[in-house]
Amino acid sequence: MAASSMKDIKIRIKSVQSTMQITKAMELVASSKLRRAKERAEATRPYFTTLHQTLSDIAYSNTEFYSPFVQKREVKKVCCVMIAGDRGLAGGYNSNLFKAVAQYMEGKNLCVMPIGKKAVEYCAHRGLEMVSGEYLSVEDLGLRDCFAIARLLCAQFRQGAFDELYVGYTNFVSMLSQQPAVLQLLPVHYDRAETKSKAESLLEYEPSSQAVYDAIVPEYVGGLLWGAVAESLASELGARRTAMDAASKNAGEMIDDLSLKYNRARQGAITQEITEIVAGAEA
Repeated sequence: MAASSMKDIKIRIKSVQSTMQITKAMELVASSKLRRAKERAEATRPYFTTLHQTLSDIAYSNTEFYSPFVQKREVKKVCCVMIAGDRGLAGGYNSNLFKAVAQYMEGKNLCVMPIGKKAVEYCAHRGLEMVSGEYLSVEDLGLRDCFAIARLLCAQFRQGAFDELYVGYTNFVSMLSQQPAVLQLLPVHYDRAETKSKAESLLEYEPSSQAVYDAIVPEYVGGLLWGAVAESLASELGARRTAMDAASKNAGEMIDDLSLKYNRARQGAITQEITEIVAGAEA
């Protein structure tokens, strides 16, 4: 009986050790990719900050400015770009994003542009209307893809397919903290009353300020999407690294506990054998 128990414990220890090797490997892979992803996320921030400043300069420096990208209209339908992970084993990374987006979009007529395998699966499972389901990998998504998505969405916004555009992503705060967020992209915030005291710009735009503005907005949206993708990828790697580190520690604790049980069972078996030998000798 004791031998059978020892064998079961030994098999369990080997199984947990194999799992621990996998979690350790995944933690190392996530750590190696995380630094590059973090640097890319930080490098993208000045890009769309400059674009936003340029858009503000064009809009607020003209006395008679109009663009379909700043016009607020009755909200009949909204579109949300949802950026989730390519795979699981990242703690609550994906579920936290889905909860944040669902809470923010509750009660709205919604269509979704999912990015990442988990986002596509989430939308398909819940029967949500998808603008496109071809972007299955966040890690392989490039700047060109973000600009293509932005041009597609901006064209549909101008055509009236939806009245507001949002992006749901995860903001990388630190290695241990990632916060889901929902950011409005369109219409671009514009309030002429905010700049009544500002002097008008002497710059002239050809063919017109509106034409330049409308040409820049898709680039601006693409820059924001690229920044959100970079932030989300860094967040996913950070969450996976933390989850795999915790899993490795739990596996280590399980191995220690099983080893203690194995030693106790072995000690019990040895004691039983000695007792049987002594009893046989006395007989």
